[in-house]
Amino acid sequence: MDIKKAFMPHATSKISTVEDLDKISTLGFRGEALCSIASVSNTMLKSKAEGFDVGNEIIISGGALKETQEIGCNKGTTILVEDLFFNVPARKKFLKSPSREAAGISDIVTRLSLANPDISFKFFKNGKKALTTYGTGKVMDVIRCVYGKNIYENIIPVEKHSDVISIFGYIGNSEISRGSRNNQSIFINKRYVKNKSITSAAEQAFKSFLTINKFPFFILFIDIFPEFVDVNVHPAKWEVKFSDSRMVFKFVFDAIHEALRESLKDSFTIDLKEDDLKPKKTETEIKEVQIPIDLRSPNEGIYVEKNEPGLFKKSKESSNKNEFVKEPKVSFTAKENAVSKNKPEETRVAKFPPLRIIGQFHSTYIIAEDNSNLYMIDQHAAHEKILFEKYKKSIQKGMVLSQVLITPVVMELTIKDYNCFIENRDLFKKTGFNIELFGNNTISIREVPMILGKPDMKNLFMDILDNLKNMGSGNTWEVKYLSLATLACKAAIKANSSISEIEMNHLIEELRFIDDPFNCPHGRPTIIKLTLNDLEKKFKRIQ
Repeated sequence: MDIKKAFMPHATSKISTVEDLDKISTLGFRGEALCSIASVSNTMLKSKAEGFDVGNEIIISGGALKETQEIGCNKGTTILVEDLFFNVPARKKFLKSPSREAAGISDIVTRLSLANPDISFKFFKNGKKALTTYGTGKVMDVIRCVYGKNIYENIIPVEKHSDVISIFGYIGNSEISRGSRNNQSIFINKRYVKNKSITSAAEQAFKSFLTINKFPFFILFIDIFPEFVDVNVHPAKWEVKFSDSRMVFKFVFDAIHEALRESLKDSFTIDLKEDDLKPKKTETEIKEVQIPIDLRSPNEGIYVEKNEPGLFKKSKESSNKNEFVKEPKVSFTAKENAVSKNKPEETRVAKFPPLRIIGQFHSTYIIAEDNSNLYMIDQHAAHEKILFEKYKKSIQKGMVLSQVLITPVVMELTIKDYNCFIENRDLFKKTGFNIELFGNNTISIREVPMILGKPDMKNLFMDILDNLKNMGSGNTWEVKYLSLATLACKAAIKANSSISEIEMNHLIEELRFIDDPFNCPHGRPTIIKLTLNDLEKKFKRIQ
């Protein structure tokens, strides 16, 4: 076995034709790593291939061959590099401290072990074992070895496949989010890379579930056809580019968002029948519940749809514009009953059990229970999410209701803001705005979504523009998500607003059946569950 050839320039390159450059399926290096490291250090390599009786050893110093011989050794390859840059003082003085260099090596070994769970890695630092993996082939086992028990117990699997791209990996819950991105790893076709599009997709997906200003833990393995990825962007191959970065962004965003949503659903399992919590109703009571209820006050500026009669109206004597009327006005006309009978029913799935109302705390939080758990619902966050999902669905169906402003809002924008609006003009149109151009960076807002009522339109418009500028193109879903969240927040019931028990019940019932009821669009929890076991631990009844 002639191991001297391994130290020749480009000897280990996997590129054999020019066409290979367009679809690199290997790590894509030039094949001269051994040659380069041997030229600036004292390097020893010994290797024995399967089926051979003896191995070979080669020693190179500063690029010069010193010795080569046959030796007895175990199957495999060992490389020893010493005295790095001993012959290049100009490079040696730029080496960092031993601890910093060791940290860099540890980072590389960590990523290699994650990308190759079927290989056992051992990393020693100053003669002490710093890391050991066991080559079980399971990424979870490597995560346990590298990051420890706490992270191992707080990660959620993610997996999604398509004809062009697939993703597999793990994402952390809010318990292990951090103030930096150090615990984020992305692998493209087993190559550890850094990619802003994927990182942004992952973090935007987490904005619905994690605390703002903290970064999620994730390890993502993405497989994609080589012709769709360009690895020749960075000398060290740390960065890659995609031919369709928008497709990759959306795929990663959807995969992570779905995984987190399913994880939250699992914590709110439904093991009770609604009849267990609710007394038998008379026919009249059943009819009352069937009539749709609108929780929003007209003075909050939210319109009731024509086919959805409101249950509550504002009291003439009420001096507080945010206060709801305590006694509902219910109409039982024959026309309404006929509409109720003829209206097709949608099949909806509850995401958590039916609840009994206990009361309201601080005019902000609804306290409720089932047979074995206590629930606290943030009425503003819950109503915000309900409005958000209704508004989102109306956009998807192209059925957003708009209202004409009596006095159009005319705004003169900066060049940057004006260009951002022009770029995202279709997004505004689809979400219920009618905005005309007045020239000289000036616009006129003539119609706005009905869900907004009567907001401070200038400030709201600038908030939406800021979201769009921060997130980039208006055609991507994450931008729409943030702009929708801003709109929904303006219309929701505010904190410190007393609402009746009927309104609380309706709010909870609405929340139970929306697609994703557990977090508001900004990432705050809408509902918190405490089990009986949790409470008894707090009161020291159990350990």
